[in-house]
Parts: sequence; structure tokens; C-alpha cells
Amino acid sequence: MKYVIIRDDDTHPLTPPDCLERLYRPFLDRGMPVNLATIPCVRTDAEFSPGVLEGFLLGKSTPGARPIADNPVLLEYLRSNPGFRIVQHGYYHDLYEFERHPREEIARRLDHGTELLCEAGFEAPETFVAPYDRISRDAYRELAKRFGIISTGWFELNRLPPAWWPAYFLKKARKQEHWQLGSTRLLGHPGCLLSYQRPFGTMVDTIRKAVESRKVTVLVTHWWEYFYLGNVNEPFIEKLHETAEYLASDRDIEVISFADLLKKGIPLH
Repeated sequence: MKYVIIRDDDTHPLTPPDCLERLYRPFLDRGMPVNLATIPCVRTDAEFSPGVLEGFLLGKSTPGARPIADNPVLLEYLRSNPGFRIVQHGYYHDLYEFERHPREEIARRLDHGTELLCEAGFEAPETFVAPYDRISRDAYRELAKRFGIISTGWFELNRLPPAWWPAYFLKKARKQEHWQLGSTRLLGHPGCLLSYQRPFGTMVDTIRKAVESRKVTVLVTHWWEYFYLGNVNEPFIEKLHETAEYLASDRDIEVISFADLLKKGIPLH
């Protein structure tokens, strides 16, 4: 059996519920969970680079920070669709926030982020996704105290605590994408295969090859890329829905949540 985890990044209070509905109804109707990496308290003036707003803001630029509970319509939609599973994605989602801040500030953001998600009516998340896949040594230490799963794009020796190095070297020697340290599972992924920057003609075949070559595959996408700058990218949405059809039609594939990976004790390899 192959296992697939759908991870959609950057849900926040300004995310239109209609966008999530348009994208993920084919998954939800087939009983396939969708993990939403949710920003607990988004900066509404967050920049990807100087003068360039983050794409997930869809052009909105009023300065400030908004907790996820600020949008009751979005919360009601998510609660009424339990196929959406909430995981924690940064805190403000400002640039490299879990790489550049001291350990005390990292711990504060992690704890308050979890509190905000719980206050919005969600269960305390067991999985953490760092913005930009940038995690410092201190951040890794704090994350391992709080989360059963850390989901990121890659792992670098110079960012890992030295005590983690033997397990990392073993992972590298075995050419494994995922690994485990104590009770914490560290999941990599094969890149953002569902992205508007990738060729649509080969997208589903690329996903199929990735799934067939791994026991557990994390498929990462970003809801706002399908609606970038206010334009609905119909060909891209079609590829996402083709992916849903492929995953549902293969009896050797089970689409699971991050939480399922822990609860069911599914092996990583």
C-alpha cells in the first residue's frame, strides 16, 4: 500500500472559502482528507521580497496581524467539512520567521500559534509546517518538544542540532526522504509538484511517479496559486482534479492525514 498526504499551504483569515471549495470538493466527496497548513496570526502586509506582497494575500495590503478566528465564515466552512485537517503553519508567516528569531521568541510563537488555532475551535495540531522550509537549530529543538510531525522540503546538516546528526547520517546513507528522531517524525517531500510554475502537460505523470516510488508521499500545493492576482487558472485546477481522480481510482493508494500517520502507526518506508 502507498500512502499520500495532501498538504495545502497558507490558509489564513483572508482566504475565501469559495476558493477551498472549488479546489477540494472532488477530494472531500471521495473521502480524501486535505491538510491545510494554517497561519495562526497572519501579517496582512507580509512581503516575499522588498515591496512584493506574499501571493497568498491576493493583493490585500492593509498593515496588521489577524488571528485565524477573525473570519467566522471561513471557520464555519472548515468545521462543516471535517475532511479538512488543520496543521500549524508558522505564526505570522513573515520572512524566515523560524530561522532568524531567538529561541525564546520561537517558543512564544509556537505556543501562541497553537493557542490561537485552539481558540478558533480546532484541535491542537500535531504537525508543524515552517514557512519557506527554513528552520534553525533552536527552532528544531522547540518543534520536537511540541509536535509529532515536522513537514518540510528538505533537511540540512548545518541547521540540525548536533545530537540529531547520527540519525540524519543514517537517513542519508539509506537515501530516505523521511526519518524519525525519538517520537518526532520528520517528513520531506519531492518538491511542490502541484504548482503553477510546473508544466501542466506532465504534472499528473510526475505525481504518479513520485507516489509509486515512495511508501509515503507528501503532495504540496498552495491554494492561492490557482487564483493568483485574482485570475482563476482553470487548466491548473483541472490538473488538481485529475490528481484527485488518479488517487481515488488506484486501490493501492490510500490518502491519509498527517494525524492518521501517527494514529495508525504507518511506517515511513
